[in-house]
Amino acid sequence: MKAENLFIRGWRNVREAGPRRLSLTVLLVVLSLVLGRYSWGLGESDIPGITQAERELYDTRYGIYANRHAVDQDDRITLVVYNDQTLIDTRKRSPLDRGLLAKALRNIDAMGPKAVGIDILFDQPQDEDDDLVAALRAMQAPVAVGYTDDETNYGSITYDQATFLDDFIARLDGSNARVGSVRLRSEPGGTRRWSEIRPDVPPLLGRVMLTEAGEGRKTLPGYEGAIRYRWPADDTRPVFTSLPIQLFADPEMAPALGEYITGRYVLIGGDIVDIDRVSTPLSNAMGGRSSEEGDTGSDPPGISVHAEMIAQMLDGAAMPPPSPLVLWTLSILIIFMAVLTGLLEWGSWRIYALVLLQFAVIIGVPIAMQLTGTDTFGVPALGWLLSWILSFSAVTSAARASGAVQRNFAQGALGKYLPKEMAEEILEHPKLLALHGEKKELFVLFSDLEGFTKMSHAIPPEMVAKLLNRYLDMLSDVVLDHGGVIDKFVGDAVVAFWGAPIARPDDGTRAAKCGYAVWQAGEQYRREVAAMDPNLPPIGKTRVGLHWGEAVVGNFGGDNRIQYTALGDSMNTASRLEAANKALDSSVMASREFAERSGLDWWRPMGRVQLRGRARPVDLMEPAPDFPAEDRAKLAQACNQLGVDDARAAMIVGELVSRYPADKALENLLHRVQNPGEGGTYVLG
Repeated sequence: MKAENLFIRGWRNVREAGPRRLSLTVLLVVLSLVLGRYSWGLGESDIPGITQAERELYDTRYGIYANRHAVDQDDRITLVVYNDQTLIDTRKRSPLDRGLLAKALRNIDAMGPKAVGIDILFDQPQDEDDDLVAALRAMQAPVAVGYTDDETNYGSITYDQATFLDDFIARLDGSNARVGSVRLRSEPGGTRRWSEIRPDVPPLLGRVMLTEAGEGRKTLPGYEGAIRYRWPADDTRPVFTSLPIQLFADPEMAPALGEYITGRYVLIGGDIVDIDRVSTPLSNAMGGRSSEEGDTGSDPPGISVHAEMIAQMLDGAAMPPPSPLVLWTLSILIIFMAVLTGLLEWGSWRIYALVLLQFAVIIGVPIAMQLTGTDTFGVPALGWLLSWILSFSAVTSAARASGAVQRNFAQGALGKYLPKEMAEEILEHPKLLALHGEKKELFVLFSDLEGFTKMSHAIPPEMVAKLLNRYLDMLSDVVLDHGGVIDKFVGDAVVAFWGAPIARPDDGTRAAKCGYAVWQAGEQYRREVAAMDPNLPPIGKTRVGLHWGEAVVGNFGGDNRIQYTALGDSMNTASRLEAANKALDSSVMASREFAERSGLDWWRPMGRVQLRGRARPVDLMEPAPDFPAEDRAKLAQACNQLGVDDARAAMIVGELVSRYPADKALENLLHRVQNPGEGGTYVLG
């Protein structure tokens, strides 16, 4: 089976399932498209089971990305943390010891950090508050103090806590301390993306630190995409240096740690078991990893998220998401693949191989996007796979419903009017013959034998039958040899077409060569009849009309008698072209629509005429394989002048007529050019 027919056959099968089944199929395909595009959920509403699976698949492909882009320890950022040992030493758990923080800040400030960020909320009073405020106000290095509110981080802070936090921050007015938000997105997976930018809350802690350090141009303004988490190239050296805060509060120990502070961004916060732990795309991959101070579990501390965002800004590593147009396009393409696959009628091993290949592509596209640095949070993976399965199932189910009926019908639908190879192909694949009419683009041939009717009245009926059968046999062989379908015989006229029930890429070429061969067969027949009996009335030439256009093709005739035939205006136009040969002094005449699709260059333009019964004029093209190409070009030039400069057109054609005095069709063209109708269109009487 030719590749171009594979999908047409399948579509015919689906359509034959009936309007109800077809409507259901279309509905399921549309639903599968919605599923594929919105498998992450609509707004803040998740699709149970599917959305969670999409997040897990995102984490998986991000883990692949991070592993391929593993990094050495980042010496631009240092974490100074309260850990479990700190809590033991200070005997304070909540709030964290602020006296210890004040001592550490004074020593850190003396080491010349680029900026300091404090990922701690001062939302409750403590005896050391005055000392901490004094230390913050005395800081020479820029400081960003953590801030949040109940509106943007609902449930994370009470009204009284928010009030105390605002009062504490107000005490820092006039100092180098600034306010930085520590909020994260509230929806599931919020630690995988930057928080929404809002004008009513301070910028994120990391953005404030970079701005105050003079690197505001690097803050990725407007960015709300994926947070770039990184994987350490050496498992023994985490991405960020993390040191306990009590080391910096010790005046004897602190000076020895200057290399970890000078010129760096310093983040101060907690790294405590079960406190402020966040889930990241690398959480599952990090399960069981331990810090130097003890097992922290699979979720890193919240302070590390700020560190990753600072590093991402410093690297200018925004991860752009695909546009909605790209996601819609990919979703539609996946549905299209599923539908086309469902329409295929391949052997089992080939279809299985194709399905596996498509599954690999569907699964691989989000991974490939992630590996190129694209933000794939929100890109369907499971959704695309499920939408493909649903669309494929809908189409194949409809096709199976109609297949049995079509196969039973096709066994008895063939006649002797099809080419041998086409008949064999239809017997192998009976669905090629539709149970009703369908619109097709056809190459149509009409032929007629001039003078046969007159001769039939002058000879015995037995001789008429003998001559007619011989003539029709000759023309039938020509049509079938050129791959055409014989539509019908009307007396001595033959009607044939190409393009149904099986369309081939070279149908136009076959039809054009057949038209010329039919005329040649007619000339051979004339010689045979003349040689058979000199007393028989002379027989005229065989005239041929060729046209391309749409027609309804199928089995018609009712329950008792069925004929595979074509109906439509294209059939009538071919008939009119055949009849026009008599007035045009030609033998084979085609429309421009036919000639342009024939794939042959032997056509010579023969003007434009108004055919009887046709509202629109037809541009005539005559096969002339022996006519020089340069003269065909001159004819084309003349025909282009019709209705524009008729005198010039007549001059060009007249020159050609003088060179080819025996060419009656050319002489006829000159007459029509010299007597043009409206717009250069000659009206045949």
